[in-house]
Amino acid sequence: MKFTKSKEEEPTAPGQVAIKKRSKVPGVMITQFVEVIPAGKSHPDFSRKPIALTIQEGKLAVFKAIITGDPTPTVTWARNNGDVSDPERYIVSYDPVLGEHQLQMPNVGVDQADTYKCYASNEYGRALVTVTLNVIEVGFKKSKAMQEARLEQREKAAADLKKTLRTRAEQKEERKDGEVDEKFWELLLSADKKDYERICAEYGVTDFRWMLRKLNEKKREIEEQQSQYIEHLSNLRHIEIKTPGCAEFEFEMDLKDPNARIFLFKDGVMVPFNTDTDERHFLRQVGKKFIFSVHGLSAEDAGLYQVDIEGVNVFSTDFKIPAVDFLVKIQEVKAVEREDAVFECVLSAPLPKISWQGKNVSLEQGEKYDISVSEDMLIHRLVVKDCVQVDKGIYAAVAGMKSCNAWLIVEADPDPNQRGKKAARKTTQAGGGGADLLKIAAEQQEKLKEQLKEQQKQREERMEQLKQIQAEEAAANEEEKPAEEGAAAPEPPKPKAKPKPKPKPKQEPKTDSEGVAQELEPEPEVEEEQPESQEASLPPPEEEAPSEEPRKRVRTGPLVPDTIIDPGVHFTSGLSDVHAIIGQSAEMMCKLSSEKCDGIWYKDGKEITATDDLKIVKDGAVHRLIISNCTEDDNGKYRFEADGRKTEAMLVVEDPPRMNQDDLAKFSEPVIIKVGQNATFKMDFVGREPMKVQWYNEGEEMLEDNHIKIEKSDSHSRLLLVKCQRKDSGEIKLKLKNEFGTIEALSRLIVLDKPTNPMGPVEVLEASASCVEFKWRSPKDDGGSPITNYYIERNQIGRNTWTKIGNIPGEPHYKDNDVDHGRKYCYRIRAMTAEGTSDVFETNDIQAGTKAYPGPPSTPKVVSAFKNCITLAWSPPTNTGGTNIVGYNMEKRKRGSNLWGQVNPADEPIKGKQYDVKDVVEGMEYEFRVSAINFSGAGEPSTPSEFVIARDPKKPPGKVIDLKITDSTYTSLSLSWTKPKEEEGVQDEAKGYFVELRPAENTEWGRCNSNPLISTSYTILGLKSMAMYWVRVVATNEGGDGEPRDLDNYIIAMPPPVRPNFTNRKMKSFMVVRAENSARVNINFEASPMPTIIWLKDGMPVSKRVTVSNTDGMSQLLIPSAERSDSGIYSIIVKNIVGQETFSVEIRVTDDPKPPGPVELEENVPGTLTVSWEPSPDEKRDNHLHYMVMKRDSIKRTWHTVADRLFNNNFTAVNIMPGREYNFRVYAKNDIGLSEPSESLTWGVVRKKEKFTLNLAPFKTCNFDSAPIFTVPLKTHTTPEKYECYMSCAVRGDPTPHVTWYRNNISLNTDTNYYITNTCGVCSMLILRVGAKDNGEYKVVAENSLGRAECSTQLTILGTKVRAGSKWEMHINLVADVWVSVYWGQRGTKSSGQMAAPLQTGSGR
Repeated sequence: MKFTKSKEEEPTAPGQVAIKKRSKVPGVMITQFVEVIPAGKSHPDFSRKPIALTIQEGKLAVFKAIITGDPTPTVTWARNNGDVSDPERYIVSYDPVLGEHQLQMPNVGVDQADTYKCYASNEYGRALVTVTLNVIEVGFKKSKAMQEARLEQREKAAADLKKTLRTRAEQKEERKDGEVDEKFWELLLSADKKDYERICAEYGVTDFRWMLRKLNEKKREIEEQQSQYIEHLSNLRHIEIKTPGCAEFEFEMDLKDPNARIFLFKDGVMVPFNTDTDERHFLRQVGKKFIFSVHGLSAEDAGLYQVDIEGVNVFSTDFKIPAVDFLVKIQEVKAVEREDAVFECVLSAPLPKISWQGKNVSLEQGEKYDISVSEDMLIHRLVVKDCVQVDKGIYAAVAGMKSCNAWLIVEADPDPNQRGKKAARKTTQAGGGGADLLKIAAEQQEKLKEQLKEQQKQREERMEQLKQIQAEEAAANEEEKPAEEGAAAPEPPKPKAKPKPKPKPKQEPKTDSEGVAQELEPEPEVEEEQPESQEASLPPPEEEAPSEEPRKRVRTGPLVPDTIIDPGVHFTSGLSDVHAIIGQSAEMMCKLSSEKCDGIWYKDGKEITATDDLKIVKDGAVHRLIISNCTEDDNGKYRFEADGRKTEAMLVVEDPPRMNQDDLAKFSEPVIIKVGQNATFKMDFVGREPMKVQWYNEGEEMLEDNHIKIEKSDSHSRLLLVKCQRKDSGEIKLKLKNEFGTIEALSRLIVLDKPTNPMGPVEVLEASASCVEFKWRSPKDDGGSPITNYYIERNQIGRNTWTKIGNIPGEPHYKDNDVDHGRKYCYRIRAMTAEGTSDVFETNDIQAGTKAYPGPPSTPKVVSAFKNCITLAWSPPTNTGGTNIVGYNMEKRKRGSNLWGQVNPADEPIKGKQYDVKDVVEGMEYEFRVSAINFSGAGEPSTPSEFVIARDPKKPPGKVIDLKITDSTYTSLSLSWTKPKEEEGVQDEAKGYFVELRPAENTEWGRCNSNPLISTSYTILGLKSMAMYWVRVVATNEGGDGEPRDLDNYIIAMPPPVRPNFTNRKMKSFMVVRAENSARVNINFEASPMPTIIWLKDGMPVSKRVTVSNTDGMSQLLIPSAERSDSGIYSIIVKNIVGQETFSVEIRVTDDPKPPGPVELEENVPGTLTVSWEPSPDEKRDNHLHYMVMKRDSIKRTWHTVADRLFNNNFTAVNIMPGREYNFRVYAKNDIGLSEPSESLTWGVVRKKEKFTLNLAPFKTCNFDSAPIFTVPLKTHTTPEKYECYMSCAVRGDPTPHVTWYRNNISLNTDTNYYITNTCGVCSMLILRVGAKDNGEYKVVAENSLGRAECSTQLTILGTKVRAGSKWEMHINLVADVWVSVYWGQRGTKSSGQMAAPLQTGSGR
């Protein structure tokens, strides 16, 4: 088995092509090496690919694959980071029975977790599959191998550092076109222009003009390729983490062909995806929008993602997961309505942006949410503006792989005056960390600075080590050089010219991953003049012989030059685009690498100088351009140049809508009016036209009508509301918008009116004989003024008058002490404010002094149970009887008893809704019930609780025993096990079982049954066919769940392997079907897994006219309307991974034969007649067609067969007696039956018959009993192969003898291949298709009570011995058992010669 490195490319051989092919199995990448594959051959492919595994450390990991291809492919395995050549850790095997290639990893370790690849290749192509192995670590282990590996790493650390630094030092050539990583261009093609500078910095590209020119060329190329498949591509959104554990990227695309294939790649490796949300990689299409999601994020998901359409790249996005965590997580915030809520968190590393979510929805900067970050990018802040009840919920902050969440609780305004009304927006904020967060962020910033200094110090130490190593090498080279020169040239050489240093251009400094510029250290190139004589450069001959070691190349100069070329002044921070508001200041800033360099500022290509409004400031290496009081003329492109370097940026001066702060404060004051009055709002503003002005009331835009008047101008807007009503109260908003921005002004309109009527329902607190106490609900709308009093009237039921009780304070509660026992009362209530009195609210009838008992509480539930205490809890009744619940009574009853006993003392009702029952006996079983008590007394008891035993909690059970699989199918799995053993004090008896299932690609277990199983067997349903699963069983009891018992290995959802086998042993191998009838062949079989079924006709695939139906265990072949061309041998091949089975059936389609042509008679030899006839029209179409001749003479007057199975068109009849008349009939015969006869003319002269007289002797009684005797013996037969053979003899005996046929002394009477009859002593046997197996001796035995007789003969089978390709054939026919007729001639023509001869009985010839 060959092993390859996963990261090595395998180029095709010269002359080969690389054609990408699509496999039926998703995730398989096929490369075809030839344009046309010969017939019967194929490139490699995977019929079953390996499946990703998540396995525990120390177990056996197995990847299995089934591969097809002709010739048989060579299979190799590889991994991304490492090799698989260690035979102890990686076992590669092939199972010829199952056809599986396996990679086994016994005792798998954490270091083996990686991405593995399986290659299958032959001369026509190569197939590749990628699969992931995840290993769950079980604690920290130190092995000998790990220690040796670490020791080896320490020993090689210096060498590795030396090699790495030398490689950096030798990189002296300038970058050329095409040397940049291809990943750089793929990112730029899909990136926004604002990200160009960042991407160039990451890949060390500083020549922006060259980059832009090259990028435009590549864009033209990719657009030409994309135009073949895509109409339109837009709205590219790069990948980002949307929710914890899930990342998404999206784009809009209009495909020319909706069926075009879409591929997803990660770092160049195809990633299989699905439209099922349960999958790890998921594609969702909404109209023209394509959304790719990656679920279950891990650090390995970082990389370059690409989307291809039919092999053409359309989108690339780089996913980077920052190594960051939360030092301070967001905390729960409680805010009052119309107040702002603040969430803040602190990160461990700077991050410019994190994702915020509210109730599982991504939040963006806007009118509702304000998202900000501190200057050090450590503190991130979310402000939820103007909180209302719908804003409450869970909010989350997501940073890389980490997330935190907290609740936002929105409370109602505690101000009673604002109840039922929308309050004004508050200027206060709830939440936020304040000074503590700033302190934590400052400490973290100091730590990061110290880490950066430490890294810089380590980098400087590494550079010092490099210089020291290079100096040592240079010194060693200088010492070796004189010795070598002396040995190579014994004579003093001629003087050489001094080496001339070749100047090299300056190189741009490169920036490493930590943002520290590294100076390139180029080597000086040396040009040496050629020596005048070449002989001086040749070594002496005597020194060549003893030197066996190859000569080493020796450097002539130092590895690192003594001086380092200064890369020059460069920008460490360039200009950025600036947006400024007209009339305000704007500042543009850049930073150089040197403080001693001055620069020049340009605007739109023209140099600018300092003025009163334009200041040019230089602060060390920082250069600033400050523009005061910006105007529209300041718009343009600004450039700063210094020492040949330049940086550019745009200044955009905006004129958004603006308002005077004093006017805004005045506008925000609420406008208070009474119903029917007018309200006016006015606001002045400035800003560039056109300006869009909109007025809103409670978020709904107001349009002009009879009650709304809006006035607009360039500098102000005025809103007039005519005849306002109470419903017009609310927030008034003015919204101004132009091309530069939007601004809003908020105010409030309060329309005062009388309150609405109080509301029910009325809650009766007490209805005793001495008083009635009740309460109600305040009015829904207080009319804008607080409730000062309630006016109450009372009516005693049965009277027509209402008694005035008067005003009571503004609390919705009243206690009436002036009542009579048993009377009913009704009350009218009105609310009173400064604006007036509300309409009346009338209560229901309330009766004083009548007892009303509460309803039953809920069923008590057992909280805990011990041997001396049982704790129960319950809920209060829904019906309290109109008064408060003052307590509860609890009762208990033993199992089997009918008596309930009260638990608590009668005079001490239970105050709470939970109670500890301590009066219990250990081991006894109890049930409990509870009744509620109010002022009237105790109500009905609740339904009894479940029975509970007074005993201490049980211990969880142990592991189940002997877990095994009893049966499996493609969708189900049956398990059985034995209950675990009991150990007192350690593990108690199991009361039930849970079966848990985990797909191989997941890490979480799911339970198959929600309630515990009582039996020790279970069948899991709903599995995916051929999917891999892990299964375990957990025992449980009252003490909890025990430890799970796992199966030793994963299982595959499929039946046990069964080799294909035909179950019907009586299948017919030959069928005759009449033309235009249907032909049907049913084949029953058993096989597992599901086999592949192939039908062939004469070795070729069946035609489309033939219908093949396959079901589980049966295959049917149906020819709806058979034709003669459908005749042939049909074969079925049933094949699966275990093996294959084949069966053939011959189907002959024919019809009733048409009769032969006219029959002619001719006498060539006295005593014989030659009968000839025209062939039947079906003779050419049916190769089984033959003829039968029948004869009748004028004496016997009956027809009898004289010849059968004639394959020519003539026949010679013998024993023709003179004086008799003869008639002949010829029939055409095939597998269906006989045709109509063709009859000859009468032959011969009728002789006049003489009168015949018979004298009979007197009758005498005779005894006819006799032993069997053969009157006509069997005759010797010689028959061609596959022809019929007919044997007959005559036997006589009384009583009628029993006849038995034998072949080679084996009885044939019960053999269905021989048709045996016995009619009136004539015994016959017919063999339909004679074969070589029918050769031998045949014997007939006749037996009765008087004796036994035998008769035997010999059957010889003739084979065709005509030379291959011969055109001649010969036929031998038996005529009337006494003549042999022989015909010969060319194939397909009439006979050219014939001969007849008498058969000599017993001659043996």
